[in-house]
Amino acid sequence: MSKTALLVCPEAPFPAVGGGALRTASLATYLGQKYALDLVVFREPGAPDPRLALPVGLVQRALVIDLRAHRKDNLSKVLRNASRYLRNIPPHEDRFQGYEAAIKPWLQDYDLVCLEHFWTTTYFDLLRPRAKRLLCDLHNIESVFYTTRAEVEPTLAPVWRRFAAANLARERERLPRFDQLLVTSATDAARVNLPNTIIYPNAIPLVGVPDVTKEPAIAFSGNLEFPPNRDAVAWFAREVWPRLAREFPALEWHIIGKGERFVQDSVAHLPRIVLTGPVDDAVRELARAQVAVVPVRSGSGTRLKILEAWAARTAVVSTPLGAEGLGAGDAVRLATTTDEFFDAVAHLFTTNFDRERVAERGRGLYLQRFTWPAAWCSLESNEI
Repeated sequence: MSKTALLVCPEAPFPAVGGGALRTASLATYLGQKYALDLVVFREPGAPDPRLALPVGLVQRALVIDLRAHRKDNLSKVLRNASRYLRNIPPHEDRFQGYEAAIKPWLQDYDLVCLEHFWTTTYFDLLRPRAKRLLCDLHNIESVFYTTRAEVEPTLAPVWRRFAAANLARERERLPRFDQLLVTSATDAARVNLPNTIIYPNAIPLVGVPDVTKEPAIAFSGNLEFPPNRDAVAWFAREVWPRLAREFPALEWHIIGKGERFVQDSVAHLPRIVLTGPVDDAVRELARAQVAVVPVRSGSGTRLKILEAWAARTAVVSTPLGAEGLGAGDAVRLATTTDEFFDAVAHLFTTNFDRERVAERGRGLYLQRFTWPAAWCSLESNEI
């Protein structure tokens, strides 16, 4: 294997659990088959050594950068964001910048270098001389991410709009300099609007439909530390679940994912809610539910929680934003208002034929476009 590649990851790609890790793991797995692959991985204080979770033989070398310690309580987060607001520096960028001295002596020359997430683009100047091709993998469009947060969080809207503007200025300055950009969908490609853009869809590994018994339950899956997921759970708990719980006394709502403490206050007073915490196999958990709900109101990129539900052959009800960029068609029932969500979930829960039809079309779309091998076709066609 004569070609070399470097992947710079602000979070550990393995174990491949959660949206960001799954996307990076997919790309790392592809590159590891084509190149002698090195990784730079940033690690939060106290986190496990990410090298221990790497698949055997995938990576030649891995450099772990230990991030500076910072407090994660709400007051500390507020103070950090206030400082960022005053300095006009968007979140995450300042978290990952400034480690050039640790990275530079470790580098070699590479045929391909890819920076994961926009947050790591501060390393462009360090890596440009060492890369024949320099890519950025945009999991989200950060300016859109904060614009949508402003729309659903009016009390903090001035803060989120300032961060959106700061990201937009950086996107316009930095993104045209890359040889190529990877984006999750045609929607994000249109937002970037640059000729060096490649649509590399979010995807999950190819899995069979889990052999489990369907339960009288609906499900939401996601990292509950992620603000758009917390907002989605809080909105559904406030606006939709009480009515569903009254109408269907046997129905449970399973909330799947790590960070359950972040939503406990939103659901503590409500009946028949199961907080699973982190699970080893989200697809298997989603397969137990009759319907997966995706009441996401902010964010960017495409939602892997829908892909996991499709893989599980579970019918999905989502906001238009939640299903954005997937070309879902009739593989998803779309809903925006409280009444629309209630009606869609109630109909699928009680109508076996329609529920099975939506679930089967989702499974078919997953197999056609959103497995790792299917997603890798876009990399192959662009000679990556």
